[in-house]
Amino acid sequence: MDRAKSSKARKVCVCKSVAFTPQSLQYEKTKVQMPEKSVRIGVLGASGYTGSEIVRLLANHPYFGITVLTADRKAGQSIGSVFPHLATQHLPDMIAVNDADFSNVDAVFCCLPHGTTQEIIKALPKGLKIVDLSADFRLRDIDDYEKWYGQPHRAPELQREAVYGLTEIYRTDIKDARLVANPGCYPTSIQLPLVPLIKVCMVELFC
Repeated sequence: MDRAKSSKARKVCVCKSVAFTPQSLQYEKTKVQMPEKSVRIGVLGASGYTGSEIVRLLANHPYFGITVLTADRKAGQSIGSVFPHLATQHLPDMIAVNDADFSNVDAVFCCLPHGTTQEIIKALPKGLKIVDLSADFRLRDIDDYEKWYGQPHRAPELQREAVYGLTEIYRTDIKDARLVANPGCYPTSIQLPLVPLIKVCMVELFC
């Protein structure tokens, strides 16, 4: 019984300097300083699956701001009308690539099908950084490209310039590149475990 009384009589003391008024228990309203979106991005082929995923990722990036979205067949429409999950994002309407103004763009993600990308990228301003998500610039040898994709490469000078975008292997080259050929998902999953084995001569290459 005495123990029970002792328990009831016990008090919790709060330091006056920590909590001394009801107002001090309320959350202080502060303005969160959002980082400036300093890198201006264009997405070519925004209405396709690859384009929509790039838009989704970039729209929430702290430093990348999307200033141009192109989609020839959806020109004039909002990205939210095609992909409702992007409707809450503040993004420009889609336009035809020929109507795009790249003067307010620092870099582009090209999400067009292979075979169409070469001519588009060849016509872009030379100062732009480009990440191409098609297969058009992944193969260094243009004869290999023709063999596997059934058509000659129409931008061989860009093919020689392109850097294969496997960051684990070519990180330094990618940093300085103007045109990056983004690897495909299957090749990436195969190359990452194979490259270390090739370097120590545990895998023999047949040319």
